[in-house]
Amino acid sequence: MTTEASNKTPNKIHLALFILIGTACLLPIVSSPVALILGFTLASIGWAPDQVHLGALTKKLLAYSIVGLGFGIQLETALSISIANLPLILGSIILTLVLGFGLTKLLKLDGKTGHLVASGTAICGGSAIAAVSPAIRANSEQTAIALATVFILNSIALFIFPAIGHALSMSQHDFGVWSAIAIHDTSSVVGAASAYGSEALTTATTVKLARALWIIPIAFISAMLFKGDKNKMAIPYFIGFYCLAIAVAHFVPAGEVVYGAIFEVSKRVLVVCLFLIGAGITIQKMKSTGPKPLILGVLLWLAIGSSSLAYILLVH
Repeated sequence: MTTEASNKTPNKIHLALFILIGTACLLPIVSSPVALILGFTLASIGWAPDQVHLGALTKKLLAYSIVGLGFGIQLETALSISIANLPLILGSIILTLVLGFGLTKLLKLDGKTGHLVASGTAICGGSAIAAVSPAIRANSEQTAIALATVFILNSIALFIFPAIGHALSMSQHDFGVWSAIAIHDTSSVVGAASAYGSEALTTATTVKLARALWIIPIAFISAMLFKGDKNKMAIPYFIGFYCLAIAVAHFVPAGEVVYGAIFEVSKRVLVVCLFLIGAGITIQKMKSTGPKPLILGVLLWLAIGSSSLAYILLVH
């Protein structure tokens, strides 16, 4: 057997195992944190496929899953939760972006990288970074550093948020609101909230996607601040389809059984998304971010996490 042929055989085996383990994440026995660890482990030992664009696949699966979750959320609940938490949503976004600007200056970090990290923390992680990045004409390195920083913190949040919630005896509703405000990516918000309970999942998904709507005005403002191109921002259209799914489930109640099935399948596909996200995080990528972006991300995360938690516990 030639060297080229012998190299291809292990790659095919690794790909088969990767697909098998990823498919196993659809089973209820695999939790969100476990899926993330499995993906990270396979990436770290070099078993993640390099012939597949995991980032693009994850983005598509995440969008479909979020739309699917819409079929399991009641319209009245979505409206009441969104309206009730509007001050917290707006306040947290403004606080994070202003604090991010100041800390970026203090740390002497590249302005665009700092703004991308702040935008990801303020709104919805990778989706916000993907939307703002072309608007401010950030290069691939600046975008990659911001994404890596947010993904690392997302991974940590998936483990520590449910533990903190249980330690503080937070209600399902309060934990759902807190996770939606303080965890970056929608996938990790859903993962942490689903581990906490079904009511937490409904609340977290609703608040998070109400928060994600602010991507559009933030991208426009960012383009003006950085003299970028507001016509090149990436609009997350799946949010509109999510709202449409809620409306369909409300106005066409005859399909309740089908909606329930779609909702349950979507929750499991989200676990697969976390597996794929884990497979995109390697030790090398974590090292390449350098200390400053990570310091900025941690400081912003602590600020938004602690302030929103205090607000929820004391005022909510």
